[in-house]
Amino acid sequence: MTEPETAAAPLEIELKYRMTEAARGERLIAADDLAGFSALAPAETVLNEDRYVDTPDGALGAAGYAGRLRTSASGTVITLKGLRRQDDGGATHRREELEGPADQLTGAGEWPESAARDTVLAIAGDTPLHDLVNIRQIRRKRLYGRDGAVVELSVDDVEVVAEDRVIERFAELELELREGDETALEPIADLLAEIEELLPAQTSKLERALEAVRREAAPAEHGVLDDEDDEPPAPKSAAAVEAPVVAPPKAASKARSKAKAEAALASVAAAVVHAEADATDEQVAEPEPRIIVPKTPGVLADDHLAEAGRKVLRFHMARMLAREPGTRAGKDAEELHGMRVATRRQRAAWRVFGDAFDPRRTERHRRRLKLVAADLGGVRDLDVLIEAGEAYQGRQSAAEAKAFEPLLRSWRVQRDEARIVLLRELDSDRYRKWVDSYVDFLQAEGVGALTVGPVQPHRVRDTMPSRVWAAYEVLRAYEPVMRWADVTTLHDLRIAAKWLRYTLEFVREALGRDAGPVIEKVVALQDHLGWLHDADVAATLARHFLVEQAGRLTEQESAAIGRYLVDRERELARLRRTVGPTWRGVSSLAFRRAMGRLVAGL
Repeated sequence: MTEPETAAAPLEIELKYRMTEAARGERLIAADDLAGFSALAPAETVLNEDRYVDTPDGALGAAGYAGRLRTSASGTVITLKGLRRQDDGGATHRREELEGPADQLTGAGEWPESAARDTVLAIAGDTPLHDLVNIRQIRRKRLYGRDGAVVELSVDDVEVVAEDRVIERFAELELELREGDETALEPIADLLAEIEELLPAQTSKLERALEAVRREAAPAEHGVLDDEDDEPPAPKSAAAVEAPVVAPPKAASKARSKAKAEAALASVAAAVVHAEADATDEQVAEPEPRIIVPKTPGVLADDHLAEAGRKVLRFHMARMLAREPGTRAGKDAEELHGMRVATRRQRAAWRVFGDAFDPRRTERHRRRLKLVAADLGGVRDLDVLIEAGEAYQGRQSAAEAKAFEPLLRSWRVQRDEARIVLLRELDSDRYRKWVDSYVDFLQAEGVGALTVGPVQPHRVRDTMPSRVWAAYEVLRAYEPVMRWADVTTLHDLRIAAKWLRYTLEFVREALGRDAGPVIEKVVALQDHLGWLHDADVAATLARHFLVEQAGRLTEQESAAIGRYLVDRERELARLRRTVGPTWRGVSSLAFRRAMGRLVAGL
C-alpha cells in the first residue's frame, strides 16, 4: 500500500483551549460581539457521536492521520485529521483535514467518493477499521464575522465513553477560521489569552481520550488485587501452577482495552510533533538557578514601571523556586499551595506591569507561566476539595463516613493523576530551559523594557494611581447587580477583587503604612467569594458524581453523598446571603477616600 499525496490537503486553522471554568465559554458564546467580530446567527446546539477508528495495526496513525467517523442528525462523515501540528505548540492548531460522506455499517470501499475516502483506501486498502475510542460531545457553536472573515466559536462538553459508560468528562473551547486570512484570528486570540479560565490545549481530544482509556484499564496490570493490597501473592501450589490461569471477564476486557489504547497512543505519539520537541537529545545537567531577593519586592515611587514589575516578578519567582522541592516531594500540601500562589502573583504582575515591556520579548515567559500555574492549580484545587470533604467526613457517624468515602476516593484518584501531569512538567527539559531563561531575564535590568521619552509617564508615581483606580472601577461596576447577582457573576467579582488586591500589594511599600487596612478590606471580600466559589465547585462535582455513578453506588452511598451535596448548597446559599458586609467594605465612600489618600501620596 502506498502513502497518499497530502500536499494539497486543506488546512484546518483553529485556536483550542481547555476550560477550568466552563461557564466562561458559555458567556463568550452568548456575546453578540467578540473582539470586533459580530455574531452572524444565533448560537445553536448539536450532539455529535464520534468514533475514532484505525486498522488493527494502526496504519492510519502511522501515516500521520486520526480517522474520525462522526454521526449527527445530518448523517455520518469521515474526517482525517493530520496528527502533525504545524505550529509553535501554543493555542493555535494548524493541521491537514480531509472530509467526506461515509457509512457506519459499510467498509470504506462502499462510501461515496471523496478525498478522505480515497486516502483511507490508499492507506488501509480493504482492511476493516476498528474503534479506538468513542467520544460524545454536546457542542454549542456560533458564527462571527468581520471584514469578510468568518470564525466559528464552539464550546464542547465532552464525554469519553468506554464499555457503554463515561470514564472522563472535560470541556474545551475552539475557535475555527472558516473564511478569510489567518491574521483575522489575532484580535480574538489576544482576547482569549487574557482570560484566566482558558488554557491553551496542548493535546487533541483523541489523545486525551486514549489516555483516559489507558488509565481506566491500568488496574488490569495487577490482576484482581485491590490497589491498596500491598501483600505479595501467596506461593502457588503445584496444582495451581499446572492449571491454566483464566482472567475474570471484566479484567480481560480491561486488559484488551488497555492494549488497544496503548497501541493507539503509540501510533499517535509517533506522528504528533510539537515545536518544543526540537531540543537536542543530549541534556547537560546544570546547577538549578537561584535568585537572591530581599524580604519584600522593594518597589519605590521613583522606580521605572518596567523595573518595578521586574522586582515583583523576581521576588515571586524566587518564592516559586523555593517551594519547588517541597512540591515535588508532595509531603506538605502547603508547599504546592505556596508555589501556586507565587505563579499567580507573577501572572498578576504581568497584567499590571506588562505593557511596560516589549511583548515579543516576554510572550514566551507569560505563556509558559500560565501553563505551569494551570498544572499546579489542577492539583491544588483537588487538595482543597479533599481537605474540605475530609473535614465534613470527620463530623459524621462511622456509617455515614464510610458511605461518603467513594466521592473522596474519586477525588484522590483525580488528584494523583493531576500530580503525575505536574511532575511530568516539572521534570521536562522545556520547563528547566524556561526557568533558566526566565531567571536570566528577571535579573537583567533594562532587558525587554520599552523605550520611553523623557516626558512620557513611566515611573510608579506617574502611572500607578490611574492603574489602581482602573482596577477599582472594574470592581465597583458590580454595584448595580449585587442584590440579585448569581454565582457566575460573583465569581467574576472575585476575579475583579483579586486584581485590585494585587495592584495595591505590588506597590505597597511605595503607598506607605496606611495601605494595610485598605488591602485587608479587599482581601476580606476576595476570601468570602473564594469560600463561595469552593462551595459551588464541591456541590457541582458531587452532583456530577451522583449522576455518572448512578447504578454503581449503594443506596447508602448515594444518600450520604446527596446529603453532602445539600450541605454544600446550603453553604453556598448562606455565603450569597451574607456577602453584603464585605462588599460594602470596598464599595463605601470611606473606602474610596482611604484609597484616594493612598494614591495621592505617590
